[in-house]
Amino acid sequence: MSKERLYLYDTTLRDGQQTQGVQFSTAEKQQIAEALDDLGIDYIEGGWPGANPTDSAFFEVAPKTRARLAAFGMTKRAGRSAANDDVLAAVMNAGTDTVCLVGKSHDYHVTAALGITLEENLENIGASVAHIVAEGREALFDAEHFFDGYKDNAEYALAACRAALDAGARWVVLCDTNGGTMPAEVYRIVTEVIAAGIPGERLGIHTHNDTENAVACSLAAVDAGVRQVQGTLNGLGERCGNANLTTLIPSLLLKEPYASQFETGVSFEALTGLTQQSRMLDDILNRVPMKQAPYVGASAFAHKAGLHASAILKDPSTYEHIQPELVGNARIIPMSNQAGQSNLRKRLTDAGLNVEKGDPALARILDRIKAREDEGYSYDTAQASFELLAREELGQLPTFFEVKRYKVTVERRKNKYNKMVSLSEAVVVIKVDGEKRLSVSESMDETGSDRGPVNALAKALAKDLGRYSEVIDDMRLVDFKVRITQGGTEAVTRVVIDSADNQGRRWSTVGVSPNIIDASFEALLDAIRWKLIRDCAPEA
Repeated sequence: MSKERLYLYDTTLRDGQQTQGVQFSTAEKQQIAEALDDLGIDYIEGGWPGANPTDSAFFEVAPKTRARLAAFGMTKRAGRSAANDDVLAAVMNAGTDTVCLVGKSHDYHVTAALGITLEENLENIGASVAHIVAEGREALFDAEHFFDGYKDNAEYALAACRAALDAGARWVVLCDTNGGTMPAEVYRIVTEVIAAGIPGERLGIHTHNDTENAVACSLAAVDAGVRQVQGTLNGLGERCGNANLTTLIPSLLLKEPYASQFETGVSFEALTGLTQQSRMLDDILNRVPMKQAPYVGASAFAHKAGLHASAILKDPSTYEHIQPELVGNARIIPMSNQAGQSNLRKRLTDAGLNVEKGDPALARILDRIKAREDEGYSYDTAQASFELLAREELGQLPTFFEVKRYKVTVERRKNKYNKMVSLSEAVVVIKVDGEKRLSVSESMDETGSDRGPVNALAKALAKDLGRYSEVIDDMRLVDFKVRITQGGTEAVTRVVIDSADNQGRRWSTVGVSPNIIDASFEALLDAIRWKLIRDCAPEA
C-alpha cells in the first residue's frame, strides 16, 4: 500500500522569533535554514519581509534550499487594491516561490480588531491570494483564530477558507492562534471542515502550546485529514510556543499509525541528526537544552532506578519506547544513591572501566556515592565527576598536577571613566612535573566588564599547566549552575559545570562546599582532569 504524503512546514524563523527573548541575526537565520533543509523540511518560513531589517536582509541573502522558502505577510488592507498595498508588496518583493498570508477567520476579530465589515474581509482574502497566484507564486492562507472563530460562527470561518481556496490558494492552514483548543475539539472541527467540502489535502494545521497540547492537537488534525503540519524546532513561539517539530517529526516517522500511513521529506538517515539540530538551536540562543525534552533531551533515555537499569542491560526495550540512536541521542545510566550494581557496572563500562561482577570495589564506589550525596553531591548529571570518583577507588586516577594553594579577590574601584566597577583576580599555585608554577588572572573581558571570581579562577587554573596546557586549549565552560542544598547558616552550595571541547565532547562535573568559590574550584578541577584523562592519560 502506497503511503500518503505529509508536508512539514517550519516557522522557527518567523513564529519562533516571536519567542520572548529571541532575536536571530541574519547569519543565524541562514544557519538554521540550512539545518532545516538538511533535515528534509518541505517549507521554511523565513520571516516577514518589511516588518524588520533582519527579516528583509535574510531574504536578500537567503540560502539556496531544496525546501520551498516562504515569505510571510498579511492580506491587503480594505480600501485599496492588492497591487497597491505596500505591506503586501514588501512580501512579494522578497522573491520567494511561496507566500503565506495571514488573515482573519473569526468574525469578532474582523469587526473588533480590523474595524471592517465581514464582506470586506472576505474580499481582502480573495483579492490578496489571487494577486499572489497571478504572479506565479504558491499561496498559503493562515486562517487566524480559526478554531475559536469556528466555534462562534462556523459559517463565516468556512467562508474565509473558501475565499482563499476559490482564489487559488494551495493550502489553507487552520490556526489555533490562542492555543486553547483541545485535541478532541481539533479532531471534530477538522472532520467537519472536510465534510463541508474543503479537502484535507489542501488543509494545514498550526497549533500553539498554551495547554501543553500543541503536538497532540497537530496529530489529531492529521488523524482527521489535514496533510500539512506546521511547527518550530524546540517548540519556540509566541507565549508558550508552537507545536514542537523535534517531537512531531520522530512521532510521525516512528509511531503508528503514522509510520505506515505517511511519508515525509525527512529520511531515517536525516532523523539521526535531530538531536544535534535541536542542540544547535539552543547553542545559537545561548540556552541550556531542556533535559526532559522528548526524543532529543539528555534525559530522554536516562535510567536512574536500579530496577530499570538492570532490565535495560538485558533488553533496552523494557524501558525505552524507541532506540535512542534513531534520533541521534544516547542512552545514559546515571549514578545516584538509588543506583544498584547494574547501573554502576554499565556506567563504568561506558567510561572504559571494566570491573568484574562481585568486585569489592563496586560496593566501595556505591557506598562512597551514597555518602557524598548525603553531603550534597549529585552524580545524576555530573557523569565526569562520577568517573573520577570511580577511578580513584579503582586506583586508576592519574595525578597530572597538584594544587598547592589558590586565592580569589574581588575589588571595587573606579575605571578610567570614573565609574565604580568590580574587578576579580585569582592566584593559583600548582605543582606539575616536580615544578611549582604560579598563575595570576583577572576576569575582565574585552569590553572591560568583570566576568566574576569563578571566571578569574578558571582562567588562572588553565593558564599554566606545563605540558598539559596545550591539551586543554580547546576546552570551554558552556554552563554553570548553582544550587543551595540546605538553607540557614549552615547552607551548602552545589555547583555543576558543563564543559565542552572542539572534539564535540560535552561533560559535567560537580563540586560541593559551604563556600561557592571552593565548590566551583572543585568542579573546575574535575573538568580539567577528565579532559586530561581522555587526551593524555597514557603519557601521565
